[in-house]
Amino acid sequence: MKTLPKLVLLTSLFAICGLLIFSKSVSFTSRENHVTYPLDMDFCGEKVPTHLADVKERLDREMLVNIHLNASTAILIKRANKVFPIIEPILAKNGIPDDFKYLAVIESGLINAVSPSGAKGVWQFMPATAKESKLEVTEQVDERYSIEKSTQAACDYLNKAKNKFGNWTVAAASYNGGMSGLQKHIDFQQSADYYNLWLTDETARYVFRILALKEIMKNPEKYGYAIPNEALYPLIKTKKITVDSTITNLSTFAIGQGINFKILKLHNQWLRDKKLDNPTKKVYEIEIPTEGYSK
Repeated sequence: MKTLPKLVLLTSLFAICGLLIFSKSVSFTSRENHVTYPLDMDFCGEKVPTHLADVKERLDREMLVNIHLNASTAILIKRANKVFPIIEPILAKNGIPDDFKYLAVIESGLINAVSPSGAKGVWQFMPATAKESKLEVTEQVDERYSIEKSTQAACDYLNKAKNKFGNWTVAAASYNGGMSGLQKHIDFQQSADYYNLWLTDETARYVFRILALKEIMKNPEKYGYAIPNEALYPLIKTKKITVDSTITNLSTFAIGQGINFKILKLHNQWLRDKKLDNPTKKVYEIEIPTEGYSK
């Protein structure tokens, strides 16, 4: 019975100490949550009207969120080193502004992601949209997982959207909200300016997410992501093998090329089975790495 007051006193002291530590950490965090970034941003050369109160606030939200994602943002910067060199020349060849590579960042994190709705690949195509874009989607072959072919399909879409809407900002928003969806908003609200449209939360955030990742990934050290070159993920050199016949066993095929099934799949994720049936003798290009793996 005599020990009870001491126990209560000790508990109270621990609680007070905990509150003091917590209050200090909260104060520190709140200071860290103020960041300075340029307000004279543009997307594909189209100026962002940050003089509008809601636009500035929406941009601030995405900057803060992505700056403080820490590991996730660091991984995006590392992946970009090996994925951007594949995407960039395809965008340029099709007259698509380089800023659109950051659309791929927010869509998939630059990996062959699968969404709950069934969209797949770096550019997140749904099956029907992929087939409309002339991507092969079968049980054995899914070209949504080919970075080169899906980037080309994304370019085709974006050029159509730009022709339809007249600017790249709304074209980008339509990649999320759909061309017909954006057109309905434009018609009803009598404005073709993305920054003046009332949209679903996801589409309203979409371009701002692109802008935030563009700013952070172009200036990583400024936002606390000083990643040395040797820590970036390298682009592995490959050679392309042309195939126009059936491959009954992709593991045996891989071994014949001096690699294994895992490495074959890593570089050719569009191959979705253990074999490749090809009765029509369609020409496929299979990538075989020439470096990066010990024999």
